[in-house]
Amino acid sequence: MIARKFADAICFGCRSEGVQRWLRTLAPAALLCLLAGPAAAEEAALDTGDTAWILVSTALVLFMTIPGLALFYGGLVRTKNVLSVLMQCMTLTAAITLVWYAFGYSLAFDAGGAFVGGLGKSFLRGITGDTLWGTIPEILFCAFQMTFAIITPALMIGAFVERIKFSGMLLFSVLWLVVVYLPVCHMVWGGGYLAGLGVMDFAGGIVVHVTAGVGALVACIVIGPRRGYGVTAIFPHNMTMTVTGTAMLWVGWFGFNGGSALGSNGGAAMAITATHLSASTAALTWMGIEWIKHGKPSALGLATGAIAGLAAVTPASGYIGPTGGLLIGLVSGACCFLASTSLKQKLGYDDSLDVFGVHGVGGFIGTVMAGFLAAETFGGNVADLNAGSQTALQFAAALGVAGFTALATWVLLRLVDASVGLRVSEQEESDGLDVVSHDESGYRY
Repeated sequence: MIARKFADAICFGCRSEGVQRWLRTLAPAALLCLLAGPAAAEEAALDTGDTAWILVSTALVLFMTIPGLALFYGGLVRTKNVLSVLMQCMTLTAAITLVWYAFGYSLAFDAGGAFVGGLGKSFLRGITGDTLWGTIPEILFCAFQMTFAIITPALMIGAFVERIKFSGMLLFSVLWLVVVYLPVCHMVWGGGYLAGLGVMDFAGGIVVHVTAGVGALVACIVIGPRRGYGVTAIFPHNMTMTVTGTAMLWVGWFGFNGGSALGSNGGAAMAITATHLSASTAALTWMGIEWIKHGKPSALGLATGAIAGLAAVTPASGYIGPTGGLLIGLVSGACCFLASTSLKQKLGYDDSLDVFGVHGVGGFIGTVMAGFLAAETFGGNVADLNAGSQTALQFAAALGVAGFTALATWVLLRLVDASVGLRVSEQEESDGLDVVSHDESGYRY
């Protein structure tokens, strides 16, 4: 009846009988479309563009660990330890994947308490190719988040290279993922406690870089410095490998930050732009400071500065504009340089590849700066943002997670040391981990 009256209303005043018949035929269908439109819009639907972008982003983020991070770290150690670093990165990739499949994804993203999720999605129960997470398949969201879980403990490898037992590294990394990463991930991204407070962490300033950086600092202190550290110079064996790894990480970070928009849209494009600006600014800042201080710019400084800028912009990338990316790059390039040189030398800890100085300090800086750079005043996209209170919240959240990570990491290291041991003997360290741990060599001359 309603459709008929709707058709009559449309046809009123029309003198052509042919046109009237055509309108009376189409009007009911048009009315149904209008009425069904709002309801249909509320239903989740697969977006092929979003899905394609996250498929690419997933590959890019995995590419950051293997081979990107493996090559970046591998070039920075001595020849006798290069294979051990590649082995550690690849082994963690495989091991974390299985943990994520078994229960990691569920504890991070299943509905649960304020601090950890439930086990309803263990072994990916109930997830098929047709199950959606927003506009993308949930199985794709699971795979994308898995690549973040893989790279986070892998980042810590750089703090204790050349002296840790392979078995100790593997056991500690898996336990650390379960005890530290999964709860923090749930609290920030899985709808837990910090998400409820309104903490902003777009792609992992707290979840990835603060946890990995602080965990790395505690680990290198507990394990102790390399034999001869501070007495004899320890040089990277292959800077070509390190620069190549840096380039892979830089490009892969586009998927890391841009993919965290979970869509092929303007937000992803802005995140990538801010990311690139921050990396570029931080790289030149670090290089410039070295140039002034030592008289020559170094490839290592340029590479490390770029990684610092990438780490720092990560939590803010989806909330800020280009100016915000530039400012974060400038501040992180300078502060991470000081943390990786002056602070480390003064305190005497052997964070071998500057995981804390770059990722821990950079992630903390970016998390705090997101609190005010996200405001529209600075070109951000968060309307009606109270910059003061948000910045204070960001600082408190990062500090709280850092404290939790430090305590949990220390306990785990003590447990692992008491079970399988953490450190190789002095003779084994002198011989090199390639031969000692794997009975192989990275190079044959």
